[in-house]
Amino acid sequence: MTEAHGDAELKKELDATLHARRELGDEYESALVDSFLEKVEQRLDSAVDRRVRRQLAEQQMVVARGARKSDASDSWSERYGFGIVSLVLAIPLSAIGGGVADMPGLLVAWVGIVGVNAVQAARQNPDLFGRRRARPDSDWEK
Repeated sequence: MTEAHGDAELKKELDATLHARRELGDEYESALVDSFLEKVEQRLDSAVDRRVRRQLAEQQMVVARGARKSDASDSWSERYGFGIVSLVLAIPLSAIGGGVADMPGLLVAWVGIVGVNAVQAARQNPDLFGRRRARPDSDWEK
């Protein structure tokens, strides 16, 4: 069912519910509202189910192809932005660490900053720190 068709169908259901309420009176109002809300909930559930199935199928295709999923997290702008934010946050962290615990506090702050950036870099490029994927054995080694 297309979204526009579903919206028109839902509008018809709402019109029918309002018409029935006018005919039946106030004593049936809660039952009519509950019935309409149940139909809306079913529509939302089916839309969510379709989206989840589509995303799972896409993920399974990516895994089956053995390709790394390219998404917004792999973009140059995110890496650049992460570096800028890291440097901006380094200033107050350095001041706090150095002010509270002098040189050891400053070192702890910078080890944390470098650690966070190293983890982000490793996430972006898994081969960066020597975690290379195993290559299949060649005929030469047999």
